[in-house]
Amino acid sequence: MARPLKRFVCQSCGSVTSKWNGRCESCGEWNTIVEEAAPAPGPAGGGLARAGKGRLLEFAGLRGSTPQPERYRSGIAEFDRVCGGGLVVGSALLIGGDPGIGKSTLLLQVAAALARQNTSCAYISGEEALDQVRLRGERLGLGDAPVQLTAATSVRDIVATLERPDAPKVAVIDSIQTMWLDTIDSTPGTVSQVRASAQALVELAKRRGIAVLLVGHVTKDGAIAGPRVLEHMVDTVLYFEGERGHQFRILRTVKNRFGPTDEIGVFEMSDRGLADVANPSALFLGERRGHVSGACVFAGIEGTRPLLVEIQALVAPTSFATPRHAVVGWDSNRLAMVLAVLEARCGFAVGANDVYLNVAGGLRIGEPAADLAVAAAVVSSLADEPVPADMVVFGEIGLGGEVRPVGQREARLREAAKLGFRSALVPRGRAGSTPARPAEGIAIDEIEHLSDLVARFQPADRAPRRTRREGASDRGRGGGRGEAGTVG
Repeated sequence: MARPLKRFVCQSCGSVTSKWNGRCESCGEWNTIVEEAAPAPGPAGGGLARAGKGRLLEFAGLRGSTPQPERYRSGIAEFDRVCGGGLVVGSALLIGGDPGIGKSTLLLQVAAALARQNTSCAYISGEEALDQVRLRGERLGLGDAPVQLTAATSVRDIVATLERPDAPKVAVIDSIQTMWLDTIDSTPGTVSQVRASAQALVELAKRRGIAVLLVGHVTKDGAIAGPRVLEHMVDTVLYFEGERGHQFRILRTVKNRFGPTDEIGVFEMSDRGLADVANPSALFLGERRGHVSGACVFAGIEGTRPLLVEIQALVAPTSFATPRHAVVGWDSNRLAMVLAVLEARCGFAVGANDVYLNVAGGLRIGEPAADLAVAAAVVSSLADEPVPADMVVFGEIGLGGEVRPVGQREARLREAAKLGFRSALVPRGRAGSTPARPAEGIAIDEIEHLSDLVARFQPADRAPRRTRREGASDRGRGGGRGEAGTVG
């Protein structure tokens, strides 16, 4: 009997090696290489030589009438938004998120909402027993929804069941890491099993016109576990974000072949499941306190939706040799850039202080338009001058200190006016461009350089707080005795 061939596959990136190593040379991860059975080699000559010629393909031009894809609308507005208007018939959707964030809860609610609209739905659980799924359904008030439940992990059995003429139109697979194919000689969750199982389910979705929703585990870095090709196979990739101790959840679109790729949906977790948040801006600003230094409202854009959030900064003298910069909800590298521009281009000394930055509400901001709002919060905290409570701020900062215009200015200002804001600090428009029509009820203050922002929140008759480093240098020169660490 021939000895079975073996190979070693990295469970993080899917690279194949001939021997085991503690560290993968492709992705650099440790202890991710697992031994798997290699596929049997085919006979000499290859499969194409034995099969003969293939069929001739027909080409078509770019012009033509292509109907819009049919969609299943769940009625859950935030979920339909991130999907581009609903689930497309014959599409494959992958949703990932931290354990316990609410992925299974959300998909069970989606399946129940579709089933109540006479769209047959199946919920296939590979991690929980039927009784556990039923208990969750009763807790969410979904016990009367005609959802078809089953517990299975064999992809062959699932495909055979969904091939029937009376098969459901929507199928939820929870989760793809628990599925396995008997043709792959490896355990469930490995790169080979995840890739092969996903491929079989995606082919089923395209062939039978079934909308398949796959739940995916995530790694410690927050990326969906398994081979990277898994995200390329499916049509839509969603990430469920949020803190366990926070009631807000953000469903973010990363990839979507049938809609925008940067859309978000906002949910609120309660004892009855996830509820839509129709006006996220009002919710994120609901607990805001006015007349507090270091707080600034940023008018951002998430996908097609304008969103107002509060950015909070705290600048305090450090007790360590190296100041600490702690960031929640924003890019720490971009904060370091903003602080460097404040010091080098505006003479605003921040370097010897600890800087803490937080985006209130658990939202994560990725657009550069938040630069100016972050700078305003930092300057406000260090100068101890509150930003006006009725002002919104947005703009991108360059390394030269210039404030650059950002897109969708009118949409940001309209959202701010809707929530009662009366002024906006924004970049000056591009030279030669058509002046934008101001939003009704908002006074627009345009600036060109970051020093203009510093001048507004640091009056001339009030010096900024002196840093520990400056106080130490004064003592070394013999001046300013007794003034170290005081507020100028």
